[in-house]
Amino acid sequence: MTPLAPIDIARLEDHRQARSVAEIALEAEPIMGGWMCRSEPGSWSNQAAGVALDGPVTPADVDRLTDFYTSAAIEPRVELCPFADESLVSELSARGFTLRQFENVLYLPLQNPGDLARLPPRLPEGVTIRVVDRDDAQQIETFVRASSLGFFPDGADIPEHFFESMRRVVRHPRTESYLALLYGRPVGGGGVEVANIDATLTSCLFGVSVLPHARRRGIQQALIAARVRHAHERGAVIACIGSKPGIPTERNAARLGFRMAYTKAVLALAGEGLVPSP
Repeated sequence: MTPLAPIDIARLEDHRQARSVAEIALEAEPIMGGWMCRSEPGSWSNQAAGVALDGPVTPADVDRLTDFYTSAAIEPRVELCPFADESLVSELSARGFTLRQFENVLYLPLQNPGDLARLPPRLPEGVTIRVVDRDDAQQIETFVRASSLGFFPDGADIPEHFFESMRRVVRHPRTESYLALLYGRPVGGGGVEVANIDATLTSCLFGVSVLPHARRRGIQQALIAARVRHAHERGAVIACIGSKPGIPTERNAARLGFRMAYTKAVLALAGEGLVPSP
């Protein structure tokens, strides 16, 4: 198979992300070739993704996107792919959207025998990894708590809607969730989706987190490896990981053979009474 170019990877991953978030969010509408999604104010699913990859957009398109969020007291937020049409950048800039953060998308090809060569051959001492049964409420709850708490400081007041959105992720039919245990106690987890986008099987590893007391034991790398092997067994041509630049997820992925595909800019429009999203 001919290696995928960054623009090909971006089309697969951004369209996969847009469709999947649309299926998990409480509300979603197609727009500009992608999806705009929203749930409760402050939810991570309040985002527009996969937009403007197929050509120019109109001022009316961007007005509709902006109104979709502001009418619900949510800051409009767009995940801007570098291959999006320039008209989207101009329209967002004209309305006062500003840069909030960057996100790197890394990828690992999965079609050649050597692609998995850098994955660890065995689990760290005391570590087991289990696939969560999406029909078992207790397993789901154990996974949601173990995989979510690592994203927040100790003692943080975590809104219930965050946990509920994670439950929807675990139940999603294209998602497999992996729970990590250290000497039998849940300490983290992560998800993987394999999706058919434009007749190509692609995959994404997402939501990985390890509790602070269990870090620096190779658990995150073990979770990456388990999910990569799942994607490979399902026939995906690539595995992608989205990461803020320079954090441990990015470093661990690079050690296992992932390489940079492209960088997205996250833009948002602030306004009085509008709640930002993480």
